[in-house]
Amino acid sequence: MNLSEKVAIYWFYMRWQPLKFIIRRMAISRGFADPFLLLARLAQFGQPSDVAAPNELLRATAILHARGLINSQTIQYNMDWVWPYWITRQFNPKDNSFIPRAFSLTHINLTQRNWTAVGLPDFPELPIIDARGMVTPWLDGWSVDGWVIADKLPPLIPSRAISASQEFLFEKSPSVVTRTESEGMHLKTVAEVIRVADVPTCRMTFTVESPVAAKLAISLRPYNPEGISFINDITLHDESAGWSVNGGQLVFFGEKPDSVHFSHFRQGDVYHQLQEPAKELSVRCSVGMASAAVLFAVRPNEAREVFIDIPLGKVKSNAPPENENEGAEDWSRALAGNCQLKIPNAHWQFLYDAALRSLILHSPGDIYPGPYTYKRFWFRDAAFIVHGLLCAGLAGRAEKVIDLFPKRQTPTGYFLSQEGEWDSNGEGLWAIAQFCSITGRAPKPEWKDMIYRAAGWIRRKRIPAKPDSPQAGLFPPGYSAEHLGPSDYYYWDDFWGVLGLRAAAALIRAYGDTAKALDLEKQADDFMLCIERSLKIVSDRFGHPAMPAGPYRRMDAGAIGSITVGYPLKLWNSDDPRLLATANYLVENCFYRGGFFQEMSHSGVNPYLTLHVAQVFLRAGDSRAAELMRCVAELASPTGQWPEAIHPWSGGGCMGDGQHIWAAAEWMLLLRNCFVREEGGQLILGSGILPEWLSQKSSLAFGPAPTEFGPISVQIDPDQDRPRVRWTAAWHKSEPVIKIHLAGFHPETAEPGQTLIRLKPL
Repeated sequence: MNLSEKVAIYWFYMRWQPLKFIIRRMAISRGFADPFLLLARLAQFGQPSDVAAPNELLRATAILHARGLINSQTIQYNMDWVWPYWITRQFNPKDNSFIPRAFSLTHINLTQRNWTAVGLPDFPELPIIDARGMVTPWLDGWSVDGWVIADKLPPLIPSRAISASQEFLFEKSPSVVTRTESEGMHLKTVAEVIRVADVPTCRMTFTVESPVAAKLAISLRPYNPEGISFINDITLHDESAGWSVNGGQLVFFGEKPDSVHFSHFRQGDVYHQLQEPAKELSVRCSVGMASAAVLFAVRPNEAREVFIDIPLGKVKSNAPPENENEGAEDWSRALAGNCQLKIPNAHWQFLYDAALRSLILHSPGDIYPGPYTYKRFWFRDAAFIVHGLLCAGLAGRAEKVIDLFPKRQTPTGYFLSQEGEWDSNGEGLWAIAQFCSITGRAPKPEWKDMIYRAAGWIRRKRIPAKPDSPQAGLFPPGYSAEHLGPSDYYYWDDFWGVLGLRAAAALIRAYGDTAKALDLEKQADDFMLCIERSLKIVSDRFGHPAMPAGPYRRMDAGAIGSITVGYPLKLWNSDDPRLLATANYLVENCFYRGGFFQEMSHSGVNPYLTLHVAQVFLRAGDSRAAELMRCVAELASPTGQWPEAIHPWSGGGCMGDGQHIWAAAEWMLLLRNCFVREEGGQLILGSGILPEWLSQKSSLAFGPAPTEFGPISVQIDPDQDRPRVRWTAAWHKSEPVIKIHLAGFHPETAEPGQTLIRLKPL
């Protein structure tokens, strides 16, 4: 630290000392705990870090709990409202999703964080649909729900329905279809995004059937899957064409309703006003809990279909636009050239195809790991999703994301998406190197300065290798992947740092700077030696080779971060005892109901981390990889999505976004590696093919699959007990060594130029 930095720190400290004294005195005098002492105590649970806490994380948490505080003051005192599905279950003492609220300052969705996004490629607005068909068209906004009200039967309210079915269809433009029924009444809701007068528009189509006279109610709701979302005013358009919400957002009715109803907070939910004569043409609510509904008559035993449109872009007037198309052309262009999977397991096939579309939806330029809670950028998630896009044959989308990396780089070379996380530079450089390797293209000239500066940041960020200590030569304490625990010396960060230097060396060599590339390779080797030395100290202390999350941590669920050395980084051989011991520890101590249970922060079964362990087992030829894949497939929602973490009892999401795109990418990547994967400069075919797939008569196929050697298409034809493996490829340069490893059959190595092998059973 130079003199100017010391002076700046001293000035900052002296400037804030008077304010700190005032705040402390005010808190203590009013009976509160000393806030600065409390913060100091909290900091003692982690290692000293130069970042107290990531501002981005604090900001997101503050927003989440601000809504939770509003929820706590609204929901439990108004249980006669029609609330969304998550509240119906989480506030019901008879439900396994119930959470007591006695000392909870905030009420947050912790048991049913499940939703599915629809949209158009390269368009950033992503309407989400919850597990009962409620649609939230705008990010963090209000919602629209549909009910069936009959005079002689109990109402059909989807959020209160005991059961429902839901599908994710994508024959044309992706849509979510939700069906509920009760007492012979049926309600089908279809949500999709189409183009109307070339404006991306969220369309909801309701189809109702009832054995008795009934009414379809389409209601505007002041909440979403996270909780309250304020509606202050709703106005009916001329000729009852639709609503204007909060002075600007529009809803158009496909036809004129039979009646329109409004309510504000003091009157209660509009649900209780539906039997009253319609009087008003608008409503204003100072509390922000305005609600509205339109009714459409349904004749006995006659299906009635009604749709509404919610423009997601600018429209010229409040009149309903015309000239619609389904958006199928947008999707056809976006899917062109993608890597296709063909397997006899229909559910796994569906999950792959759904994941592919999820990745496209969430990469409109930047990459988002979710459509709602996580609709922002992280280098960590982006690296895995970019890798998924590349392996799916969507390199153009990946390139657009990488082109935005420079704007997120600080003058010091740090790839900043969240302060205090030291893995981002390694992840960013790895993503760039993967792009160049898989496409066979040299790095762009405009990336050169970014790459040099990113590598320089890794070199400078390391702690000095002397004097000897468990952390010597590693990265300083940071928040790493957040779910690993308080600030610490995380091996996850260090392994990414090593890989980042090696990736930068390869990229810089492509620019012709051999001397700099050699220097970076030497630095990467030194970094790895420091990690190896640290792990040896830890191993001697524990008496076993398994790796904890960091040198001062005991073995716990945070060790999940350390297996990154095996997947995706492949810095160690697949049979390294330390890697396998760590994976075995996790399976034996940190799994619940077949999946990895992250007890830190997530407090749920984590699909994408379970798949990380599966990838380690796949590389090692361990059959447990298939067991973990089966578990994750069963954890998927009916629409083929995974939340970040899953409640162990309710089966609903309990952490993060209800549609986690990192998880979708991991599912695609694991299925890809089952067919074709790179290992030690060789190409391995079929090592993850399940035996039951070969018992079917239909062929298996995957491709064209981009690899670091060039694209390859693989087909496996079951033929009694002698399956045939054939492939076609377009290599970037020379043909690699190709090995075929199908479980239950003798491994084979292809001769140069060979493109078909018939296997022999063991």
